[in-house]
Amino acid sequence: MLKGFATVAYYAADLDAAEKWYSELLGAPAYFHVPGYVEFRVGDYQAELGIIDAQYAPSLPSTPAGEMIQWHVEDLEATLERLLVLGATVYQPVIDRGHGFRTASVVDPFGNILGIMYNPHYVGVRALLSPEKADFSSLEG
Repeated sequence: MLKGFATVAYYAADLDAAEKWYSELLGAPAYFHVPGYVEFRVGDYQAELGIIDAQYAPSLPSTPAGEMIQWHVEDLEATLERLLVLGATVYQPVIDRGHGFRTASVVDPFGNILGIMYNPHYVGVRALLSPEKADFSSLEG
C-alpha cells in the first residue's frame, strides 16, 4: 500500500524568504517553480521538498492531527546546530530512541516542524542499493 513518501510540503507566508532559507540549508537552489510553489530535490534518493505559499494552506483539523517527517542525517548534532544558526528553534532536543535511532526537531522560521534523525535502517538500505542501478533520468528537466 504505502511505498514511501513522494513529496513533503511545507507552507510559508513569505515564499521567497522560505525558498532562500531552504536553498541556504540544502546548499542548492529550488529546481522547480510555479506560482505559489517551489520544489527542491533532497538527499540520496532525490526526495521532493515543496514549499507552498501559505495562502493555499487548508484549514487545520481538530486534534488528533499533524505529522512529522524525519529526514535522515549523518551527524545529528551538527545538523541541529546548523539549523539553529540559520534561525530555526528547537522543537524537540536530541532524543536517543534506542537501537541507534536518534531524533531531534526544529521549527523553521516559517512555522513548519522539520524533523531530523540518524536512522540505521536508512543507512542499511542505502548500502544495499547501488547508485549505478538507480535511474533518475525521468527527474531531469
